[in-house]
Amino acid sequence: MDDAKPLSISRQSLQRMPIYLENLKKLRAAGKSHVSAAFLAGELGLHPVQVRKDLAAVSSVDGNPRIGFALAGLIEDMEDFLGCNNANEAVVVGVGNLGRALLSYKNFAGYGLSIIAGFDSDPAVAGTTVHGKEIFSASRITELCGRFGVHIGIITTPASSAQEVCDAMLLGGIKAIWNFAPLHLNIPDDIIITNENLAASFAALSGRLRQQRDAPKL
Repeated sequence: MDDAKPLSISRQSLQRMPIYLENLKKLRAAGKSHVSAAFLAGELGLHPVQVRKDLAAVSSVDGNPRIGFALAGLIEDMEDFLGCNNANEAVVVGVGNLGRALLSYKNFAGYGLSIIAGFDSDPAVAGTTVHGKEIFSASRITELCGRFGVHIGIITTPASSAQEVCDAMLLGGIKAIWNFAPLHLNIPDDIIITNENLAASFAALSGRLRQQRDAPKL
C-alpha cells in the first residue's frame, strides 16, 4: 500500500517476513479475510507482541481488536516491503551442487528474485546451460555483470576463490552479495552482504540437539 511504513527493522524480524507472507497467503487461499496477531503467533511459535511489532514495522494496516488485520492489506504491504513486485536479477558464481540447486529453485520468483545466469571456472561447465540458465566462464564476471546490469551476486564457490569472485562482482557493478562461501569477505561499507554459513548452522543445530538429549529427565 502507498502509505506502508518503510521503517528499519532488525535482521531477526526481517528473516521472519517471508514466513509471515507465506502463512498470510495460505490463509487468503483458504478463504480468510482477516487474521489476528495471536493466531499468527500460535501458528509460528512466536509471542503475539513480537508479531504485532513485526507487522507494524512494515504495514500501515491497523488491527481490529475483534477480527484482527485485513489480509489483503497486510499481504500487499509485505510484498512491497520485501520487493516481491520488483524484478531483482541476480547471477550465481560457482555451479556445483549448491549453485545448481539455487539455479533450479522456482520459489525465488515469488519474492522478486530472478537468477538469470551462472559463472564457473571449470571449462567443462562454462558454455553449458543449467535449468535453462546459461553458464559463462568465471573470467567474464566483471564484463557480463556490467553488461547485464545486475546488482545481486550469489557466491557458492570454495573459500579459496570467494574473495576474487567478490572483487570481480564489485568491479561489474554488483551492489549486494549473498555469500555461501565459508569466508569473511572484504567489501566496501556501501555494499550489502548476507553470509550463509551452512556448516555453522548445522553445528548450532547439532549442539542444540545434543543439549536436549543430554538434559536431565524430570
